[in-house]
Amino acid sequence: MRGVPLREIVAFLDSYLEVESVVDYPNALNGLQVEADGPVERFAVSVDSSEAVIHASRDWADLLIVHHGLFWRGLQPLTGPHFRRVRALIESGTALYSAHLPLDSHPEVGNSAALARALGVTSLEPFGEYGGAPVGWHGVLTGPGASLGDFAATLSAVLGNEVRTLPGGSDSVSGVGIVTGAGASALGEAAALGLDALVTGEAQHHHAIEAAETGVAILLGGHYATETWGVKQVCELLTRHFGIEGRFVDSPTGL
Repeated sequence: MRGVPLREIVAFLDSYLEVESVVDYPNALNGLQVEADGPVERFAVSVDSSEAVIHASRDWADLLIVHHGLFWRGLQPLTGPHFRRVRALIESGTALYSAHLPLDSHPEVGNSAALARALGVTSLEPFGEYGGAPVGWHGVLTGPGASLGDFAATLSAVLGNEVRTLPGGSDSVSGVGIVTGAGASALGEAAALGLDALVTGEAQHHHAIEAAETGVAILLGGHYATETWGVKQVCELLTRHFGIEGRFVDSPTGL
């Protein structure tokens, strides 16, 4: 198998995902986080840059692409788990690339857009503002809509995960907003748009009260389960574009 220079893959992803223009959390550090020598013959994708994921991919992949990178806590000593992650990558010669909100918001390979397509949500429009830009999508269910219970069951089947519902005002679902991960803060925007339901991964206590009071149901599919979509899409994209082998490393957190 002919390897591809790491710089070519990084340049392609930086451009395709528009990592320079997407506003993100200060410590997201989107893009190449750990460099490595040599070409990329095989790559792995996963949600998190955990020790478990790194060790599962280090002896197989030349490049690991993740949604959640290494530096969420900001400046910190290279000790403990943080040191072990970085050491494992360097010792194995595995590069690490991270894309957070660029991979949430992307219209083709993004978490929210891919999940919307899987749920049959169409006529997608940008939704869920963060830092002045949308990170999710909203649209309408194909057909006559569904009951809240049926829609929750569909979401559970699509995610392969138990879904928890925070009821709103209606049992009928047509307009749906999707912000994967920790997107319950988009509830006010969903209410302003007249949506029936907001699909996300997790919520806080007060969101249950706000769902009932605004009339927008919140469906919680799990932070991890709602954010596997983007990296899987990137895996397919790079395989088609560069002709190299990719693999998804599944390491669920249970949340």
